[in-house]
Amino acid sequence: MAQGMHRRTDTLDFGNLGELFPIKRRMTYLNNASIGPLSEWVVEAVNAFLADVRDNGRKHYPDWCRIADKEIKPKIAGLINADASEIAFIKNTTEGLNIVANGLDWQAGDNVVIADIEYPSNVYPWMNLARRGVAVKWLKTENGRITPEAVRSCLDSHTRLASFSAVQFSNGFRLDLPSISQICRENNVLLNIDAIQMLGALPLDVSSVPIDFMSAGGHKWLLGPIGTGIFYCRRASLERLHPAVVGYHSVNKPEDHMDYDFTLREDAARFEEALVNFPGVWGLAQAVETIAALGDRRVEAHITRLLDMAVEGLTAKGYTILSPMKPAERSGILVFQHPAMPPDKLCDHLSAADVHAAVRGGGVRISPGVYNDAVDIQRMLEALP
Repeated sequence: MAQGMHRRTDTLDFGNLGELFPIKRRMTYLNNASIGPLSEWVVEAVNAFLADVRDNGRKHYPDWCRIADKEIKPKIAGLINADASEIAFIKNTTEGLNIVANGLDWQAGDNVVIADIEYPSNVYPWMNLARRGVAVKWLKTENGRITPEAVRSCLDSHTRLASFSAVQFSNGFRLDLPSISQICRENNVLLNIDAIQMLGALPLDVSSVPIDFMSAGGHKWLLGPIGTGIFYCRRASLERLHPAVVGYHSVNKPEDHMDYDFTLREDAARFEEALVNFPGVWGLAQAVETIAALGDRRVEAHITRLLDMAVEGLTAKGYTILSPMKPAERSGILVFQHPAMPPDKLCDHLSAADVHAAVRGGGVRISPGVYNDAVDIQRMLEALP
């Protein structure tokens, strides 16, 4: 029933990840900021759940719900130092952002602050509020950076919420979350975070850095299945957010179908209106367990070492680094530029050598994950003109 979920990970290290990620043996994959590959363990966990449904239909449905709430949510909560009651399953980051955008009690004249370099998922849900009289205030970035001073200057008495990516997809800039969280608290402004480019690559501790809401899909750095994700709602902010979409799982009596008692569940699970993606959640649980076994600080250090190697090699070859390089601003993303060759041509050149990256932020973006190693970076450098 829960086969594939419980693995011995106490001896797991970066050196033995290659066998778990067959993609590493076929090509040099450096595009985790887009879609990360699945480990054999994650695939086995998904297949184990599907086999259960194949063989038993609905028989184990109560166990699925119990395992999801009582075993998997605590694992996910532990990744960000939250309580399991503050976690809901979502299908992608966009769904979590829309839960916030459509769940707050907006008033005409309110505004929300976002940056001018955000991924569209963290733009359109807020622009969609114009019909309710809510304005978007655009924070103008400075060389691709969102500074605490710029955030402070954007807030006013009508600002209800600020929404930022913890790491920017186009250049890898890492937000100063502690400072911006403090500024929002001082101004009674809710803070919403898109963390899809952070979780699985960098540590996040919501107990020491207060944020109100956080969304992250599981298919990038967490190396989980597409169609899975995590929504975090701080316990103190739960009643500020009303579910815009509700169903039989949103209430306290999901199995008593003829008792129409619209009493919402008392935790973040109220945002799960119906059956969650159980096969994907089983896979996400295994992915999170793998990251947790490696340790978030060690994961960050591993990725940083790989990027340091890339920076050194790129600089020696005359490339320009476009990503922020201050330690506090760095992430798992590195964007670089050839002195003459356009980024799309350069990316095609790498692809022809079976080195996979992306074009973002005016350059080529690489984003190595936990299973990558120095050999992958060396292969990329050798493939570059």
